[in-house]
Amino acid sequence: MKRVIVVNGPNLNLLGSRQRDVYGLGTLAELEDMVIGWGSAKGIEVETFQSNHEGELIDTLHNARTEVDGIVLNGGALTHYSYALHDAIAALDVPTVEVHLSNIHAREPWRRLSVTAPACVYQIFGRGLRGYRDALSHLVWRHAHPPETVRYGDEDDQIADLRLPDGNGPFPVAVLFHGGFWRDVWTRDLMDGLAVDLAGRGWATWNVEYRRVGAGGGWPVTLEDVAAAVDHLEIVATRHPIDLRRVVTIGHSAGGHLALWSAARTSLSPEAPGSVPQVAPLAAVGLAPVADLASCHGAWVGDGAVEGFLGRSPADGADRYAGADPAALLPLGVRQLIVHGSADDVVPIALSEAYVGKAADAGDAVVFTELSGVDHHELIDPADAAWAAARNDLEDLV
Repeated sequence: MKRVIVVNGPNLNLLGSRQRDVYGLGTLAELEDMVIGWGSAKGIEVETFQSNHEGELIDTLHNARTEVDGIVLNGGALTHYSYALHDAIAALDVPTVEVHLSNIHAREPWRRLSVTAPACVYQIFGRGLRGYRDALSHLVWRHAHPPETVRYGDEDDQIADLRLPDGNGPFPVAVLFHGGFWRDVWTRDLMDGLAVDLAGRGWATWNVEYRRVGAGGGWPVTLEDVAAAVDHLEIVATRHPIDLRRVVTIGHSAGGHLALWSAARTSLSPEAPGSVPQVAPLAAVGLAPVADLASCHGAWVGDGAVEGFLGRSPADGADRYAGADPAALLPLGVRQLIVHGSADDVVPIALSEAYVGKAADAGDAVVFTELSGVDHHELIDPADAAWAAARNDLEDLV
C-alpha cells in the first residue's frame, strides 16, 4: 500500500470550534497534519480533502479511483442519507474505511444508521482523532494479508476474519479476541496486526467480532457469541486445512478475559452460556488480561467496565461472576500463558500476578511472563519487542 486519501465531509472544517464536547478540541488542520504523519510512519503517502458539498466529495472519490490504494472517509451527516455517496464508494473498487469521531450509536436515532457503511470494508467510530490512525492501520493490514470475513451467526457483529498462511496445512489456529472493556467503540481491527503477523508465521488466524456493551452485548450475549465463534471453527475446518487439535485462544485486555473463559467452557455448569463446547482449545493466552473479574471490579478497572459488562457487582450478581469469571472457574483445565507489562496503567500487573497464583494453586499449568517497562498497548503492536516475546512463549504451547 503506497497512497491513501483521507476525505472529510460537511462541517468537519469546523473541528475545534463545533460541539467540542462531542468532537473534541482538535482542528481540521491538526487532524490533517496528524494523518499525514501517521501515514509517513507506515510508509504511506496521505492526501487530504474536505468539502461541505456532496458533489465535490463524489468527484474526489471518482478521481481517486486509479490514484490511491485506500480511502478513509468521514462523510459527516451525509453518512446517514447519501445513497449517491454510497454508490460512489461501491463503484470505486478501492477499500474504504468509514470513520466517525463520535460514537454514533450513542447519539440521536437518525445518526445510528449509516447508508454508506455497507459499501465500505470497515467502520470505526467513537475513538476521536485516533479513529483515523486506526483506519490507516486497518487498510495497511488488510492490504498486507486480505482476510476472508466469515459469518458465524445472523447478527451484524457475529463475524470473524479468517487468514490462512501459505502452504497446505493443516495449520494451528489462533483465535483472537480484541479488548476495549467489552464496549462497542472497540472492534476487531485492534488485533489486525497480530492476525497478519501470526498468519505469516504458519498460523491460521480467526479474528473474532462479538456483540459488545452498547451494541446489544454484555451478559450473557457476549459470552454466547464468543462460544459460537469458537465452535464455528468446526464448520471452517470442512472448507479449510485447519487443525482443530491445535486451537489456542489469544486475547488482549478484556479480550484476555474472553480467551481464558472460552478455553475453560468444559468447566462451566450446564446452564451457563456456551457450556457445551464443540471445539476445545488446547491453551489460552492472556495479554494484559482482565482475568479476575471480581478483583478488577474492586480495583474499578476501566471505570467500572466489569459492572458495565455483567450488569451487576459481585455483591448482587454472584451467579454471573461464577459463570463468567475465569478466577471463579479455576482450575480451567487448559495450559495458560499470561503476559503483562510492568508499566501497564490500564490493567495493573498486580491483578495478573494474583490470578496466576490462584491458577497455580488450583493445579493449572500456567506460565507468567512479566515484561519490564512495557505498557498496555505495546503487547498488540506486531513491530514491538513485547509482542515478539509473547509470540515466542506462544509457540512453545503448540
